[in-house]
Amino acid sequence: MGQFVMRTVRILAVLGIVALVAGCEGRGPKETGGAVLGGVAGGLLGSQIGHGTGQLIATAGGAVLGAWIGSEIGRSMDDTDRLKATQSANAALESNRDGQAGTWQNPNTGNSGYTTPVRTYQTADNTYCREYQTTVVVNGKTESAYGTACRQPDGSWKVIN
Repeated sequence: MGQFVMRTVRILAVLGIVALVAGCEGRGPKETGGAVLGGVAGGLLGSQIGHGTGQLIATAGGAVLGAWIGSEIGRSMDDTDRLKATQSANAALESNRDGQAGTWQNPNTGNSGYTTPVRTYQTADNTYCREYQTTVVVNGKTESAYGTACRQPDGSWKVIN
């Protein structure tokens, strides 16, 4: 087969596999975008390996592996998730009484979370501090953390542990 025909077959194989992987139900836009970009990159890398049928198999394998890696990366918290979580935590530390959660949710990713102040106290140097619990739900998986934040002279909250 000529170089042009083999290259066309490889490109069509990559695009077909990427479309199949990216079209799976339940994927959010970031996960799908990651799968497409990862699949194309993996397919192009795989196309550099071997010759003939072996090269076609490497191209297909690279596309599948790249799509999976790309979707995993796209599945994590995006910038909007992090912004919403930070804003919610700051608002909870600033205004909520102990035990009252401040929540956030990103309708685009389905990720959500909350921060709950659990204890407020004043240090020997009159700095106000709050112990808190924060929980984040990303792709149905829940992660929780505990910490302490203290008010800074400029009025902001700084996590100290």
